[in-house]
Amino acid sequence: MESLQNSAEEQQYIFYKDNPWPNKQESTNNYKPGLSGFVLVHAGAGYHSESKAKEYKHVCKRACQQAVDRLKAGALAVEAVAAALVELEDSPFTNAGMGSNINLSGQIECDASIMDGKSLHYGAVGAISGIKNPVLVANRLLNEAQKGKLSAGRIPPCFLVGRGAHDWAVSHGVPACPSEKMATKFSLSAYKRNKRKMELAEKMDPGHNQTKKRRQSSRNENGSECLDTVGAIVVDMQGNVAAAVSSGGLAMKHPGRVGQAAHYGCGCWAENACNMNSYSTAVSTSGCGEHLIRTMLARECSAAMQSEDAHQALLEAMQNKFISSPFLASEDRVLGGVIVLRCCKCVEPQPSTNVKGCLVEFLWSHTTESMCVGYMSAQDSKAKKWTLGLPKAYTVLPMAAGGWD
Repeated sequence: MESLQNSAEEQQYIFYKDNPWPNKQESTNNYKPGLSGFVLVHAGAGYHSESKAKEYKHVCKRACQQAVDRLKAGALAVEAVAAALVELEDSPFTNAGMGSNINLSGQIECDASIMDGKSLHYGAVGAISGIKNPVLVANRLLNEAQKGKLSAGRIPPCFLVGRGAHDWAVSHGVPACPSEKMATKFSLSAYKRNKRKMELAEKMDPGHNQTKKRRQSSRNENGSECLDTVGAIVVDMQGNVAAAVSSGGLAMKHPGRVGQAAHYGCGCWAENACNMNSYSTAVSTSGCGEHLIRTMLARECSAAMQSEDAHQALLEAMQNKFISSPFLASEDRVLGGVIVLRCCKCVEPQPSTNVKGCLVEFLWSHTTESMCVGYMSAQDSKAKKWTLGLPKAYTVLPMAAGGWD
């Protein structure tokens, strides 16, 4: 099992608005006047090749910029987070949308979900083919559900899969894309390599252990190198939060398999503060879908963020609810990662003015070899942080906006 390591100190910042937000009081000397939103993105927890480091860095920066551009234009968090995901899905280097992992049948099937912390609505698609940006379908499902019931009092869907998801998307204006055009030279090369390994394993033992060999081969190919799901979390100028996640799934997965990226409470979570919760929280996950589904990690991490000490709370949640979870007791290695954001409306005590603002804290954590992360505030001219080669052991790195480490 993975061991816990705590190698970072807690940091936070405040952004201010002119309109009053009466709520709990917090204070800090590190603040950014005039800030109007924030985004944190990830290109997956897994293994990221150093040869592609430049590409991962650029796509995270572009995703941050897309979200910030929307925030500056006055968009809500859910619109900004969808814009970030589209940029991540369009990259041939990520396992989402274009260039996704190819399944056993040689096809690309994608999962995605999005959640709006203000309305608490959620939209998701699973095992969908022929759609370049699955998150757009998930977002459209969310938007349509907010309009209320369908004709004859029917409940609108929030989660669609397979051919039904594809047909619904096309009928609602989401453009189709031939599956063969979604494969890239990288995904095709990986598919051919994985297929040869599986065939070799089966030839070596064609007898009664064939199924066992296939499972072992699949487990090896679905190691940390293939877990580069993408995601983003956002807080807008009104303090609303949103989260989204998108994935092509495990390499050589069985057709029809749906991973955590589509499951409620597993791939992402967003929830504005309310009477029960002091903090607004947003979470996006990455890793082995089966592990994340069985532990509902996104929702567990969100609940943990209501504790006063966010840093310690995330450490304990990842250890107790994921790494040492009884639901994963039979697993040799638990693979996963999360990005987490929490914020609260607060008052900065100043002698001359009564300025209201929003305190934002953000962290990320993973049990895999690396996790690619970037962040940006609406006040920044470019994304301020990205990382690939973090320690293999479990790591939490809460960062303060406004500078490189």
